[in-house]
Amino acid sequence: MIRTLFPILTAAAFVLAGCASNSAPPPDNATPMNTEGVYSEEIDTFSEGETAEAVADFFGVSAEAAASTVERIFADQGQPTAYLAGQEASGAIGVGLRYGEGYLSMKTGGTSEVFWQGPSIGFDIGGDASRVFMLVYDLHNPEFIYRRFPGVEGSAYLIAGMAVTYKSVEGVTIAEIRSGAGARLGANVGYLNFSREKRIVPF
Repeated sequence: MIRTLFPILTAAAFVLAGCASNSAPPPDNATPMNTEGVYSEEIDTFSEGETAEAVADFFGVSAEAAASTVERIFADQGQPTAYLAGQEASGAIGVGLRYGEGYLSMKTGGTSEVFWQGPSIGFDIGGDASRVFMLVYDLHNPEFIYRRFPGVEGSAYLIAGMAVTYKSVEGVTIAEIRSGAGARLGANVGYLNFSREKRIVPF
């Protein structure tokens, strides 16, 4: 009986070994298996150094000013998965409007043109044109940017001459940075509606 089963068991062992050797290995950028035994893919993010350099180059400010601002944001939010650099025009008489356009750059590669518009509430009167740099957190698909992002209460502050406000929706957070004439915190309280095309109606 044993002699009869031995060839069968041996063949079965070879089949199982072959299946194991042919199974796909985990991806190079996978983290160790979690408790469910599933590999999770690491998320590519911008480092603090390269983000500070990009902010300094974009605004033409000193490396120290950019580093101070970025350091504060990184302490609050960590490393972004994308950033959006562009310009906008805004005006306010208590209640104002903002219109902007720029390019979204993902750490994983690729850029997308983005437009935004939205109402604002503040205590200032007048208008200005400014450059804006936005750090985007937990954005894994660039298509998710095209929606409305409300402001986060109490998120506005000034550091190193730059104004920073946070907006968030469904786990994705945007940290807006403005410098110089565009650093009007009062005009930054509201929401932004991102779109693929320019819109006249901001709502």
